[in-house]
Amino acid sequence: MKVRHSTIFSLVFLCFLFNLPLFVSAEGECETESRKKDNAETRALKYKTGGILSILIASGIGVSMPILGKRVSAFDPENNLFFLIKAIAAGVILSTGFVHILPDAFDSLNSPCLSSRPWNDFPFTGFVAMVSAIMTMMIDCFATGFYQRSHFNKALPVTEEMSGGHEGHVHVHTHATHGHAHGSAFVAENSAQSDLFRHRVVSQVLELGIVVHSVIIGISLGASQSAKTIKPLVAALTFHQFFEGMGLGGCISQAKFKSRAIVVMVLFFSLTTPIGIGIGIGLSRWYNENSSTALIVEGILNSASAGILIYMAMVDLLAADFMNPRMQSNFKLQIGANFALLLGSGCMSLLARWA
Repeated sequence: MKVRHSTIFSLVFLCFLFNLPLFVSAEGECETESRKKDNAETRALKYKTGGILSILIASGIGVSMPILGKRVSAFDPENNLFFLIKAIAAGVILSTGFVHILPDAFDSLNSPCLSSRPWNDFPFTGFVAMVSAIMTMMIDCFATGFYQRSHFNKALPVTEEMSGGHEGHVHVHTHATHGHAHGSAFVAENSAQSDLFRHRVVSQVLELGIVVHSVIIGISLGASQSAKTIKPLVAALTFHQFFEGMGLGGCISQAKFKSRAIVVMVLFFSLTTPIGIGIGIGLSRWYNENSSTALIVEGILNSASAGILIYMAMVDLLAADFMNPRMQSNFKLQIGANFALLLGSGCMSLLARWA
């Protein structure tokens, strides 16, 4: 039921994002940055169409690999190689927040097309990113706490009944040991259920942060009329979505959703950028990315998305794995994980040269 409600909320939120261009397509021309017309619109459209296909395939493969590869030893959570793959994915997501999204948010909210008051009087970009990170932490904390309390309340009468059922027996030592086994099993089961629920919260919040940014970059790419800009951008975004999908797919795999929920989340991630490109193509003649409304909406959403991804990468992905007793006790695994983190963040940061 929780997964269904979360999915419905995500679909409603996605509908809102897809309708944003209707609010920002007004021609609010900025005198300092007039739109540059390109005569090669047909060529640009060809690249956009190819971009839809390549990004769709890359997104689908990236997010599906960890999910479909459960039977592959590399994707087994008990395998050390799985820690390295997750470290690469976490580095990709961290770089996406810091290097790709946050600078775009600064550019939007500090644009000369916006009035100096209030946008130049206060650092809105950093503030919104901070608030979104705090809100993500609160959702993470309260959701996990609520689940643990409700789970304990449901299980407590059962454990009391089990322990009370042995009070009248003569063989005290034997039944005490038996009761202890039940208690240990209960604690282990509760811990496993709590971890599973946390993985589900992490995967859903992470997907929300990724989807917000994916819609924005899709619309921006689709609205562009410059073939010279689109060509390298499509290539960069293809790799961008592939690596980002691997990070998200790893979280979805650990969450152990039902098949229907997994399909919805995979399609949700895979289709957002291509649909955003399609919307951008349809509105390319009217959409003005330099209008004040477009800049404010994109800047605030990008700031919020950056805050979510940075928090998720640092706290729920990196801290959880790097402080894991298994990694702490294995020096070679620590070295490998740190190298994998630098590799993932470095490669993703390099893509910022073109995307």
